[in-house]
Amino acid sequence: MTQTPSKSHGRLSIGATLKPRELMSDTPDLAGVWKAKILTLFPEAFPGVLGESLTGKALQQGLWQLETVDLRPFGIGKHKNVDDTPAGGGAGMVLRADVLGEAIDHAMAGTTAPKGGNWPLIYLSPRGRRMDQKMMQTFARCDGLTLLCGRFEGVDERVLEHYGIMEVSLGDFVMTGGELAAQALIDATVRLIPGVLGNHASTEEESFSSGLLEHPQYTRPAEWRGNQIPEVLMSGHHGKIADWRQQMSETITQERRPDLWAAHQARASDD
Repeated sequence: MTQTPSKSHGRLSIGATLKPRELMSDTPDLAGVWKAKILTLFPEAFPGVLGESLTGKALQQGLWQLETVDLRPFGIGKHKNVDDTPAGGGAGMVLRADVLGEAIDHAMAGTTAPKGGNWPLIYLSPRGRRMDQKMMQTFARCDGLTLLCGRFEGVDERVLEHYGIMEVSLGDFVMTGGELAAQALIDATVRLIPGVLGNHASTEEESFSSGLLEHPQYTRPAEWRGNQIPEVLMSGHHGKIADWRQQMSETITQERRPDLWAAHQARASDD
């Protein structure tokens, strides 16, 4: 079997491997590079889709970093138990405070947080604040994030209170765990890191960046099944094109997201 030569990216070297998780866990820490740490019972779920396309390429290039912290080794007793029955009774199991405390201490010790850095600790929870573009922009300016992925009926409330953990939700629904929500949050954040997309203008014009939904997009062929690209987009008149796109963004936002439109109108009146 021919060995694929490694690719050098200055501060790190990554070669082909049969162990994809080495892309995130076995590379050295890079000073000043945004990093996501994931506390999870399923470390093998990462990088998942984050290892593909532009986020995967940026991960290999050292534009961002990913590390998993397996909760199981912090478990109690011979069987490494990480959960127990809810106090007061009820269905399901709850992740134990002593287990999570040890895991969080371990994870946060390797961040800038102990030195006063900007490194939030986040719990993916359906009762948290819903993710939005503004939140992702804030996260992209942090030194990194530590994300706690819950399972079962959740985590001991004392952990959330003790560490002042920020609760964040993917939406108004319940999932079996926080791993998919964590991947969504990381993807939406990493793409805002300079150099990841390669075209800064694309993040400025997309949905939510201006508080409005994005205008429709078209490409070749000019006619498809009897449907033409709007004439203004073929005119070459950049001013008219910009006006059309703004008008379409406003119209689509009014029709599909009246809540966003109302917020946009409020901001416009304040200005």
